[in-house]
Amino acid sequence: MGAEDRLREYRGKRDFDRTREPSGQRAPAGEEPRFVVQIHDARRMHFDFRLQVGDVLRSWSVPKGPSDDPHDKRLAVPTEDHPLEYEHFEGVIPKGEYGGGTVIVWDRGTYEPLSHDRRGRPVGFAESLEHGHATFRLHGEKLHGEYALTRFRDGRDGEEEAWLLVRKGSGRTNAHGTPDPRRARSVRTGRTLAQVAAEGGEE
Repeated sequence: MGAEDRLREYRGKRDFDRTREPSGQRAPAGEEPRFVVQIHDARRMHFDFRLQVGDVLRSWSVPKGPSDDPHDKRLAVPTEDHPLEYEHFEGVIPKGEYGGGTVIVWDRGTYEPLSHDRRGRPVGFAESLEHGHATFRLHGEKLHGEYALTRFRDGRDGEEEAWLLVRKGSGRTNAHGTPDPRRARSVRTGRTLAQVAAEGGEE
């Protein structure tokens, strides 16, 4: 499935005459897959965790945000795929638009897929997600180290699909959990949610 098809749901939910979110006309890709974590002060405050898989960003809503503490198991609910350039989006989504509220880029960087089969052979990242368990190492400005996404509810029988996002490790070493989102600052501009909201847009 190409990016045009994979972004149909994303585009169908947005009026690009009103929102400054990228429409996905470009698909810049680097040598290493990218990730971004955005704080989204919408109807409910949450973190959006996005991993580049091919030519789109696979996305999960993480209410409490990713944690660097291996004891924290964070609920992650999948959302629609986003265009790659969404990695850079920071600003205010107008009230009345899908996801209306303020967004900042809390962390970003590259990641290293680590999934293997039972014989130790590498498994493609998209395939590992399809099977419901993917491991990867983040190289971000704030998040570092090995993480895993594991599906525990497949979305059948009327239930919402759900995953767990967990920092892998045997103990708590210099772990701080997740910061207060209202005090957190963007790695892109150094601004808080309140500052972005007051300025009314993106840089």
